[in-house]
Amino acid sequence: MRLVPEAARQPAAPAAPRRLGAVELVPGRVTAAVLSMGGRVLDRSEVSYDAATATPADIDGALAGVAGVFAAHEVQGIGVAAAGLVDPGAGLILEVNDVPALHGFPVTERLGALTGVGVRVEHRARLQVLGDRWFGAGRGRRTFASVSTGEVLGVGVLYDGEVMAPPGGRSGAHMTVSASGERCTCGNRGCWKTLATTGWLRAGARAAGLGAAMSLAELVGSGDPLAGRVVEEYAHNLALGLVNVQQLFAPGLFILHGEAREGGERFRTVVEERLRDAVAFAGAEQPRVLVGTAAVDDVALLGGAGLVLSHL
Repeated sequence: MRLVPEAARQPAAPAAPRRLGAVELVPGRVTAAVLSMGGRVLDRSEVSYDAATATPADIDGALAGVAGVFAAHEVQGIGVAAAGLVDPGAGLILEVNDVPALHGFPVTERLGALTGVGVRVEHRARLQVLGDRWFGAGRGRRTFASVSTGEVLGVGVLYDGEVMAPPGGRSGAHMTVSASGERCTCGNRGCWKTLATTGWLRAGARAAGLGAAMSLAELVGSGDPLAGRVVEEYAHNLALGLVNVQQLFAPGLFILHGEAREGGERFRTVVEERLRDAVAFAGAEQPRVLVGTAAVDDVALLGGAGLVLSHL
C-alpha cells in the first residue's frame, strides 16, 4: 500500500473571491470602492480636496488616501470614472476646467503605483451609462440615457447596445443651450452646465431671497411658492440639454442620478413632460424618466467596475 503524505491529502484552499476595483475622480472628491462581480459595493473610502487650489501633489495625496481600501482585497483591476476629458489609451486626464491640477494628470500610472494593480480610466458619463446597463435600471435595454445631476452634470447614451461617445468622451455639460447665456468655466457662453448644476440652483435661491445655501431637498420641502418656482425652473433647465439628446437619439428611458433624487415627484414629472413635448417624429418611444432612489448613488463606481469586467 502506498502512503499519501498528510499534506497531499488536505483539500485545496478555496480560491479567493474575485473582486473589482473602482474609483470616481471628480472636482473636490475622490471615492474608491471594492465591488463584487455582481456589482455590490463591499468596501469604500472617500477623500475630499480643494478643487480650485489643489496641486498635483494634493491629487496624489487624495489617491493615496483612498487606495488603502484595495489592500485587503484581491481586485482584478481598477476602473477610474473621471470628470473632464480623458485619454484612455495614455491613461491621462487631459483637462478638467474646475481642477487645474488635473490637467495632464497620469491617473493610471499614479494609482497603479499605489496599488500594484492594472488601472484603466474613462470619461465618467461614458462609464455611468455602462453602470446602469450592467447593474442598474438600464439592464435589459439596448437604448437609454443615464444622467448625472448636481455639482457634476453629464449624460451618457447607450444606442442599440453601443455607447454614443468617442473614447475619452463628452458629457454634454458644455453643449450650448442659451446663445446669450452666462460665461462658463470653459470660456464659452450659455453652456448647459451654467443653467443645470447646483451652482445655478444656489444662485437662483439667492436671487429669490431664499438663502444661497439651500439644497434642492430643502427648497422642495419648504413649501414656499418662491422655492417651488426655483425648483421648477431648475427642472426645465435640466430638460433643456436632455431635449437635445431626445431629438438626436430618442432613447426612450432617461435615468437621473445625483441631486435630482432630492427633487421629488414634481421635479421628475416636469422633466418627463418636457421630454415628451420634444418627441418630433412618429414611432419614437415615449420618453420615461426614472430617478435613482439609493441613499448613496454608486452608478459611476459601478461603471468603473464594468470597465474592468469588459477587459477581463
